[in-house]
Amino acid sequence: MPRRNRSAYEFDDFRPYVPVEERRREAKALVEAQSKKKAPAWDPVEAAPGRAIANTFWGGSWCRNIESYSDFRSRLERGRSYLRSGAVVDLNIAAGVVKARVLGSHMYEVEVKIARVPKPRWDAVCTRCSGGIESVVDLLQGRLSQPVMAHMCSRESGLFPTPQEIAFDCTCPDWAQMCKHVAAVLYGIGARLDQRPQLLFALRGVDENELIARAGTGVRLGEGRTGSARRLAHPDLGALFGLDLAEAATQKKRGKSPSPARPRKARGR
Repeated sequence: MPRRNRSAYEFDDFRPYVPVEERRREAKALVEAQSKKKAPAWDPVEAAPGRAIANTFWGGSWCRNIESYSDFRSRLERGRSYLRSGAVVDLNIAAGVVKARVLGSHMYEVEVKIARVPKPRWDAVCTRCSGGIESVVDLLQGRLSQPVMAHMCSRESGLFPTPQEIAFDCTCPDWAQMCKHVAAVLYGIGARLDQRPQLLFALRGVDENELIARAGTGVRLGEGRTGSARRLAHPDLGALFGLDLAEAATQKKRGKSPSPARPRKARGR
């Protein structure tokens, strides 16, 4: 992605400081305006509430991975503040590439390319995790044993990319190795994985179902297992069947039979 030729005075650092709330309002207005157009709507990304950018196993592990590389540290902090201000107004993850729009003094386009996991490494991950994952739901929700987590997060042999496997570009005029817009997108990937962890496998060019199938103990998403170990692969069984599972469990502990769930009323049309 070629960089645009701009004067030094168009660097964000030479512009007057824009308060976080003002930047957030501007970003929100731009996203809403785009949604009203015939063009595809933007898909903004926000950091998790609190100090951490991401709170789930996959999102948090992604952020810790990029923070572990010394080459990235000098610009990552500015990227955190940009993401928290709502500046990443569009972020899309596909196989091998992340494309995003980041609002600075101008609207900048960022592209991050991530190399596919080499087949020998992916084969090794599947082998090492064999027997340690029961279903795709467990995998995506991070319900994994410590050994499996360690294998997945290994710097050289796991699922997360090394610096040599990451290439990026931005249309801003900052010629630093990593501008703050790219840093915001790298953090934005972690925040997006909080909601859609399966995108990590798509980004790295591997299939999470293959990991389960080769592990030999799990099933594909939506399939059951025979025998006493059979389980439903659905992340929210209460929503699936209209049951309050927490209430049923409480009643069972008290020696009471759970009340049958009342059928939901059909909404009028």
